Amino acid sequence: MKKKVLTISCIVLLALIGTLTGGSLYMLNYSLRPENRGKDLQGSMEYMMQNYPQLKPWVDSLQQHHALKDTFITAPDGIRLHAYYAYASRPSRRTAVIVHGYTDNAIRIFQIGYLYNHSLDYNVLIPDLRYSGLSEGEDFQMGWLDRKDVIQWIDTAPALFGDSLQMVVHGISMGAATTMMVSGEKLPAYVDCFVEDCGYTSVWDQFSKELKGLFGLPPFPLLYTASWICQLQNGWNFQEASALSQVARCTKPMLFIHGDNDDFVPTWMVHKVYAAKPSPKEIWITEGVDHAHSYKLYPDEYTEKVKAFTDKYVR
Repeated sequence: MKKKVLTISCIVLLALIGTLTGGSLYMLNYSLRPENRGKDLQGSMEYMMQNYPQLKPWVDSLQQHHALKDTFITAPDGIRLHAYYAYASRPSRRTAVIVHGYTDNAIRIFQIGYLYNHSLDYNVLIPDLRYSGLSEGEDFQMGWLDRKDVIQWIDTAPALFGDSLQMVVHGISMGAATTMMVSGEKLPAYVDCFVEDCGYTSVWDQFSKELKGLFGLPPFPLLYTASWICQLQNGWNFQEASALSQVARCTKPMLFIHGDNDDFVPTWMVHKVYAAKPSPKEIWITEGVDHAHSYKLYPDEYTEKVKAFTDKYVR
């Protein structure tokens, strides 16, 4: 009888382990390797021209004068990374590194490139994150490994724009989380400030929210096992991938932007990261705005807010 109970218990345990492993692998594949619109460059350009018609004359002019350039770097793990860059209309130290969101690419954040390059006359450097655009990679890294890649782009910028540059790093959505994750690291002195637009507090918080919203499941046990497998596969886990903990270490100025109607990255998250950030800091909550559409719905006000903030720090 005891042997039979033990056998049944082992079978149940193995079934549970198999179910959790299978569920965790499915979750990782679902979240880190989804259908990726960021690889569709033509579709991305068409989408941006339709949704941000002000971009067309700017992009056309850059392309006509061969002023929208490509550059590549190789990360320490051998992944080849791509970015677009463009110079200001006249020699300038003022430079923006612009970081795109989840399943997007550099093209799909050209509206912020337009803001800095056309409206504010900055040099701009717009990377494709891993698994996006023309960059290599087999899955998204949710900002955590991307922070190292963005820092490598920051280190590369003087070779493109000159040694005396001054810089803002600006990200949207996952790019905003990446920006906050970057902000907690040791950075060159020429990085003057940051703008984060609708970034999440941590990968753990964001995945917990998605797990409950999409599947009606609590974090335990699936999120724990998925995080453990992510550590084995990618070298990082959901708990450590925290914009909240990184921004708490940031002493440079940051502007926080978030829509008050954002239900993808819930608005409560911006209040949490803002509270964790030491001064100097500013916050702008955009009225009636869902996820990542603050610039689209308030382009003039967005530009003025960013200009007023960056003018204090980027000389």
